[in-house]
Amino acid sequence: MNNCLSDTDCWSTVPQGFRTSCGKLPSPWEDLFGPLRSGAVDDLVVVAQLGQSLDGRIATLNGHSKYINGSSGLAHLHRLRALVDAVVIGVGTALADDPQLTVRRVAGPDPARVILDPRGRLSPGARVLAPDGARRIVITSENTQSLLPAGVEVVALPATGGRIAPAAILQSLAQQGFRRLLIEGGAETVSRFLTAGCLDRLHVIVAPIILGTGRPCLSLAPIDHCDRALRPPVRAYPLGEEVLFDCDLSETRVVVGTARTSR
Repeated sequence: MNNCLSDTDCWSTVPQGFRTSCGKLPSPWEDLFGPLRSGAVDDLVVVAQLGQSLDGRIATLNGHSKYINGSSGLAHLHRLRALVDAVVIGVGTALADDPQLTVRRVAGPDPARVILDPRGRLSPGARVLAPDGARRIVITSENTQSLLPAGVEVVALPATGGRIAPAAILQSLAQQGFRRLLIEGGAETVSRFLTAGCLDRLHVIVAPIILGTGRPCLSLAPIDHCDRALRPPVRAYPLGEEVLFDCDLSETRVVVGTARTSR
């Protein structure tokens, strides 16, 4: 893989070709993004992305994380957004970072924005709810009342202990026609989707910094022996001074469903 992964000049035609052409994407994009075109398990493709330090931290102890990853890592995140139908975050990320979840660093269309908010904590003034033409969807629990701006779609799903099952979230989004989904954060949300077997791929971008202490990249159930560790097929790609690890989780992915319509 060459340094074109850090170069936006060869990217401009990729988002449209990714959706409309059956041929291979131009080099070097086919190797990395070709697997996201169609699902290996069902009709959906679910990819998660995390950026971390060398010692596996996504933020300092007080939650500061802007920016652990450099420009190349951030550009990769925006490329993922440009290729998926919808990007999903938990309400904790929405409250802590107030993200826009748009495609700004690279060419491509903005995805729909989905916020997981079981208890109705999201502020109506959050930037993720800005009326900029992209669909805005808040997934909440049944009987939760939310004050949200006009045009924001609300989907109520059953919750247990204040949490909605990842498979139920994917099934709901599939029914609305979303086939390719990016689980962007935070770490707790990505960890829950991974634990539930609801990810096809996991992209982890490692930045050349050491935080020493801070919030961990993933929080999974403890294991007793290393031979019980999850060992997915992994490929590594240089992103400038950072390294992208593309983890293939399709062998552990549960069957979720079929999208109602093709996007």
